[in-house]
Amino acid sequence: MIDRIDALLPQTQCQRCGYPACRPYAEAVAGGVAGINQCPPGGDEGIAALAALTGKPVVPMNPVNGVPITQSFVAVIDEPVCIGCTKCIQVCPTDAILGASQLMHTVIEAECSGCELCIPACPVDCIAMIPAPQLSMPARAPQFRHRYEQRERRLARIADERRNVHEQRKALLKARAAASDPSEAPSDPVARALAAARAKASKTP
Repeated sequence: MIDRIDALLPQTQCQRCGYPACRPYAEAVAGGVAGINQCPPGGDEGIAALAALTGKPVVPMNPVNGVPITQSFVAVIDEPVCIGCTKCIQVCPTDAILGASQLMHTVIEAECSGCELCIPACPVDCIAMIPAPQLSMPARAPQFRHRYEQRERRLARIADERRNVHEQRKALLKARAAASDPSEAPSDPVARALAAARAKASKTP
């Protein structure tokens, strides 16, 4: 059911529903925690589709989450004003913004889901939303989902790499401490012998 609900969502990953992405919202709807009327990009058509799937009655959009969105938008960056802070890149759920630190950024229009998450992230207010070609949200949903999932995998890989580097540094510092302080020597006989040899070599003139 979660997969079927998720397949009906527009995959803009805009967080207007109150959840960090479309999949968590689908999980909440399937679990009866969230209503079917919390997705403004899905609009009234989305509510009707979710009602048909879940057997729940059609209800108006929850005003807490906004109003039904009937016009597609894309972000555009005022490039001369951009300071290259990368804050918009960090929050873009579809990796639709190109740029690097201290360099000008630009938006890949074809990959922008119109989520607007970059607007509050920009410290110099150089991003605006402009009307985009009126394309069917359901038709673009697989594209946005693919981009979002790719980004999540990339971020998870980076987090793992940083964690591994941190653990390696901790192990190295522990080994150095053991080599200089006998009380911190490892319990393994081989490691203890190597630490003693290194300590002896360091004292040899």
